[in-house]
Amino acid sequence: MGFKEPSFLDRQSAAQNARKNILEKFKAKPGPDDPAVIKRAAERQALVAERAKAQKLKDAEKAAKKARAAELAAEAEAEALRVQAAKVAAAEALKAEQKAARDARYAARKKKK
Repeated sequence: MGFKEPSFLDRQSAAQNARKNILEKFKAKPGPDDPAVIKRAAERQALVAERAKAQKLKDAEKAAKKARAAELAAEAEAEALRVQAAKVAAAEALKAEQKAARDARYAARKKKK
């Protein structure tokens, strides 16, 4: 009982059966006008539209978040400028006060003489 090689006719009939099975499998698939195929295509289109709507919403949220961040940055910069201006004004006032005190001392010294 050894291995028996298939004859040419056996191989030819096996190939023919394989071709026939492939053709039957292809014919068994529903066509483009089949209601099930049309329904699946409509579902896919609805899903694509839903994804596009979600993407637009996400982009709008991202843009709003970016605008808010820019607004906060501008507010922080304005606050920093205001604080800096207040510091400069306070320093100028201090210098003016010190100068006035110094001038008063000089005037008092001159008056004594």
